[in-house]
Formats: sequence, structure tokens, C-alpha cells
Amino acid sequence: MTREQRTRMVSRRTMLTTGVAGSAALVTGLGSDTTAASGPGEVEAFANRNNVSLERVHSVARNREVDLVLMYPEGVDRARLPTCLMLHGRWGDARNAAAGVPDWLSNSVRSGKIPPYAILSVDGGGNSYWHHRDGDDPMWMLLDEVPRWLAERNLGGADGLPFATIGMSMGGFGSLVYARRRNELGSPLRTTSVIAPALLTNWSDMRKRRAFADEAEWAEIDPLRHVDALDGVSLGVWCGTRDRFIKGTRRFIELADPEFASTTPGGHNSRYYRKALPEAVRFTGAHAQGQRLRRE
Repeated sequence: MTREQRTRMVSRRTMLTTGVAGSAALVTGLGSDTTAASGPGEVEAFANRNNVSLERVHSVARNREVDLVLMYPEGVDRARLPTCLMLHGRWGDARNAAAGVPDWLSNSVRSGKIPPYAILSVDGGGNSYWHHRDGDDPMWMLLDEVPRWLAERNLGGADGLPFATIGMSMGGFGSLVYARRRNELGSPLRTTSVIAPALLTNWSDMRKRRAFADEAEWAEIDPLRHVDALDGVSLGVWCGTRDRFIKGTRRFIELADPEFASTTPGGHNSRYYRKALPEAVRFTGAHAQGQRLRRE
């Protein structure tokens, strides 16, 4: 069993340092792997949003304070809402991953396309690929601490376990690793959606990202080498055909045979992100009560 598979006992006390919504700007959730700069249409403030909350808590797993951004559909009872994790891209964070999401979530619920659910975005480190490195373990945070944080906020049911993930770029890689770990721990996700997942097909390219100690560590974690470990999880995959990760994504689609796969014109940038993410929000919501996505 690897370090990422272990669950560890930590204090049940959550060290909350702030409990009110802030006014930080949100930009594209793909992180610095995007090729287009964010503009006025891609900036969203927390101020005056009654369906977004920002908190800062201490993560023992990461040995630092992290932001929690909770997003809800407007006008619904929040108690025990099923909750989806949102994992940001490389050099991103919890705040910028959330751009546009509160509106897309509210609009889809209001129109009756999906049942209500909440989305939690959390800081996972700039170049972590959501795995343990140098005393910083965002995967342990997701597996051990996030369920407690959600349960303390009366979300996700009594155990606080997220039912789904949405991940973008590096966060797509992390979402697939998280889905694998949940299967290994006997608490599988219902669904995982990945947008432009940062899947590379050779070590020479991955080594340049300085995210893994060596090729053996990457091979042990790489979702392309562990597709069978995702058995039973409903998968949604989106990637632009001009995206730098299209080769790895197509390989994953071939191996995993996801429930939903979309490869349409677009690059690894905010324009494609803002096209694919609303559909990923609906795909996720369709599985909150065991339904299926309806194409329009």
C-alpha cells in the first residue's frame, strides 16, 4: 500500500480562521497551463454572492492553511446536499477554479436539468499533481480531512464523503487518482468528470514538470496505467482537439470507454474551459440521484 492509500488518524478539530465570504477575484480554473489570458468575462467576485462561501482551514495533511470555496445552487435547502469536489489545475487554487461555477450550477438546477448538489473547491498545491511530495499530501487531505470538513458543515450526508469530482488539467489527473483511491478504500465515487486532464504518454514530457521524484513514482500513480482501478465509476471526459493533452486524453478514452466523451475543436485555454465546464456540471448533477445526462 502506498502512502497515498493510507488513511491516517488526525485531530477532529478543524482550525477555522475565517468564516465569511471574501471579495477575491476568480479566474480560469485550468491554471497556468492555459494559453489565453483571463479577461473581464472570466473574473467573478465573491462579494454579494449568497450561494458562495469562502473559509480558510488548517490542513494537517498539507501542513498549511488552505482555502475552501463552497458553492450552492441558489434557492435550495443546503442541509446534507450531496457534494462534488472540484480540483484545480497546475499553479491554480481553490478560488480561481470556481470561476463561473456558481451560476452554471444554479441555472442548471433552476431549469430542472439536474437535482441540487454542492461543489467544494479546495487548495491542492501549484504543481502537486494531487499526490504526496516533500511533506505535502493533498491526496491525504482529500481522503481524510475533506469528509470531516463537509460533515461538520452538514454536507455530503453523515459521513461527509463527496459523491463526485470535477477536475481540470492537473486537477483532472488528480480526480482520476482520487477515484482510484476511493475504489481501493471501498467507498467508490458515483462519477468523475475530467476536463483536459493532464495525461502525458511518456516520462520525458512528464519529467519536465518536476511533479514526480522519478519515473517509477509517476508510473505507480499515472491514471493511464491504472484504468482498471476505476471500474464502476461513471466517467465524463472533455478535451479540445488542439489541446496539448489530447493524445493522452484520447488514449484514456480508448482504454476507459467512459460514459460520456467529448473531443471538439479547442485548445488548453479558458475559452474551451468555459464551454466544457457547464456540461461537466450537468453531467455530475445527473448522477447525484443515479440519472443520466441528456444531450441537448
